[in-house]
Amino acid sequence: MDQLKLSALDEDDLKVISAHVQDAVMLVGDVRYLHKENRAVFIMNRFVWDKEADTRTRDHERRRSALAVARVKAMKATQIRQGAKDAVLELLAVTFEEDDAPSGRLRLDFAGGGSIVMEVECIEVQLSDLGAAWATPNRPSHDLS
Repeated sequence: MDQLKLSALDEDDLKVISAHVQDAVMLVGDVRYLHKENRAVFIMNRFVWDKEADTRTRDHERRRSALAVARVKAMKATQIRQGAKDAVLELLAVTFEEDDAPSGRLRLDFAGGGSIVMEVECIEVQLSDLGAAWATPNRPSHDLS
């Protein structure tokens, strides 16, 4: 299957990327803020929502992916143990709150209440798959009650 490569330059594009990374899992140690490059990179295992389960095995897919955010001026984590490099984060959504157009805050919200907020000059986000998919019998679900 073709590898996904998407970019976002506005809030509508960002909603598409957010849908593709919903329920991605990553380690705290796979989050990088490259201050000198004004970039943040998140290496994750994303759940492939746009593909149905295999009809024979009922397995779904995950893919190793990178979410890169450019033009980052600052980054702050809340309710994330940054020293726990092997702790797992489950990404729920990526959103943007405009401040002084086109700048604002790009926010990654995680299960359990953690978040990462980046002050950005503008929306400039890329999502790229890094390799082949692998099977998983587990489909993420959320108790909405």
